[in-house]
Amino acid sequence: MDATANARRLRRSQTPAEKQLWKLVRNRQLGGFKFVRQFPIDRYFADFVCEAGKLIVELDGPAHDGREDYDQRRTQVLELFGYMVLRFPNDRVLTDPGAVGDDILAVLRSDRV
Repeated sequence: MDATANARRLRRSQTPAEKQLWKLVRNRQLGGFKFVRQFPIDRYFADFVCEAGKLIVELDGPAHDGREDYDQRRTQVLELFGYMVLRFPNDRVLTDPGAVGDDILAVLRSDRV
């Protein structure tokens, strides 16, 4: 399966937390920043990407339990492409989406180097 088809498949099978975050960031609703979902970078698909801010937002649910080393290596690869990676647990997105949006926006508006 090619990357485009795989990205489409991943977008169609979103988790509840991914659906919730997408409601916050789609259509430039978060500070005017454009986000895309399931964006291919190297051999990975980033959950949410803001290209202008060089920011990746990853949501971690039960599938990530016990995979901390894998996630860390994955983050290192994504950072090599110039992105900052933010990770949020699914339950935080579901219980306090406004705070998650505030955290993302704070990073996008910061002068990080």
